[in-house]
Amino acid sequence: MSQLLRVVLAVVLAAPLAAPALAQQADPGPAPASLEELLRQIAKVRDADKELFAERQAEFNAAPPERQQAMLAEATARRDRLEATANQLSDTFSANEIKIGNLNGELRKQANTLGLAPLFGLARQVASDVASTLQQSLIATEFPVDEGAVGRVEFLRSFAADRTTPNPEQLERLWFEIHREMTAQGRVARYRAPVVQEDGKSTDSEVIRIGPFTATSEGRFLRYIPSLGALSVLPRQLPAEFMHVLGDFEQASSGYVRAVVDSTRGVLTGLYIERPTWLERIELGETVGYVIIVVGVVGAVLFLYQLVNLIIVRIAVSRQLRNLDRPAADNPLGRVLLAFKGDPNRIEEDADIAELRISEAVLREEPKLERFQAFLRLAVAAGPLLGLIGTVVGMIITFQSITESGSSDPRLMATGIGQAMIATVLGLGIAIPLLFANALLNSLSRSVVQILDEQSAGMLAESIEKQRGV
Repeated sequence: MSQLLRVVLAVVLAAPLAAPALAQQADPGPAPASLEELLRQIAKVRDADKELFAERQAEFNAAPPERQQAMLAEATARRDRLEATANQLSDTFSANEIKIGNLNGELRKQANTLGLAPLFGLARQVASDVASTLQQSLIATEFPVDEGAVGRVEFLRSFAADRTTPNPEQLERLWFEIHREMTAQGRVARYRAPVVQEDGKSTDSEVIRIGPFTATSEGRFLRYIPSLGALSVLPRQLPAEFMHVLGDFEQASSGYVRAVVDSTRGVLTGLYIERPTWLERIELGETVGYVIIVVGVVGAVLFLYQLVNLIIVRIAVSRQLRNLDRPAADNPLGRVLLAFKGDPNRIEEDADIAELRISEAVLREEPKLERFQAFLRLAVAAGPLLGLIGTVVGMIITFQSITESGSSDPRLMATGIGQAMIATVLGLGIAIPLLFANALLNSLSRSVVQILDEQSAGMLAESIEKQRGV
């Protein structure tokens, strides 16, 4: 027998004889933790297989020709038996497939005879619709799935996809899941469930659920994450008025109490938490927004300062009007009276000179009374112009994002449009209040100046009368 024949016979003989040993060597042990470990396990099994094959080949080559013939005959007989067994099992499997198909056909025929086929189709359609609803329902957190059991969503999806005739247990569970969801939607439940905190860790917390709408825990609103099947704390809580209602609601144990219910099952809550705060809106305005705010703050400070000053002056002038014979230097009217009546010799002065002295005293008081009004008028005019600059900058950013991305995605344009709108709002926001503030200061200052003009005209008339009487 040639060397080539010996090698071929060794391969044929080694395969069936080495099967048990290969089964033992092929056990990789624990699952690999990385791809590198998996490659090492594969290489180890391959080396063991080569080593075993070499041993079998050496054993076959070392045997005498008579023993080689016996080993070859034994391996061939074993192969034939395994092939016969495989063919028998294949025939049995095919026969069972045919039998199962015939039985299913008979079952469908009987179901059609009884009128159950439309009912089963409706049950599958209902299961498909309910599965989508239950997957988004936070009620699932109240009914955790037991270890090794099939969850309600998985069951409903498999039931809807199955085309075989359902058994009573499947129909009963379909009814049970629908009924349990309907019942839970009308209850306010308190239970313990895992809650994902802000740091990403899950803690077992007490949860209060209002139907399928709202869930709260420890004074915070929660949201349901369908992909995780768990509740998580909202990254930003609702405004203060809702938090006060939540505090009273969690402390209640019975009776009727106000509560926060999101009828859209989280859509409105998401809009609330995504709404930017005033600080975030101001930051969106960037440099132009900060300039507008600085102008507005300076204008507001100057307005308040001058407003207090004019109120004090107005009170002092009113007091001086009741005591014209005793002028005081702590108010504009008193200083005008002192400028005219302070020196008795001035009574003999010519009327033109007296008029000039009175006008000088009044003009000396007007700048103090009209102080900061020019800046306020400037701020009123500059506010919208600065807002227009921010609007142009925001539109430039918007067009740049469209050019860079090559699409008009609203999410890409939101930053630029937001900056444009915020700058416009800030500009108008400082211009309109300062416009009213400037009008108020102008009214107060003009009223005081009017009193000074009236009293000046009266003093001048009195001076002329005295001169003519002399």
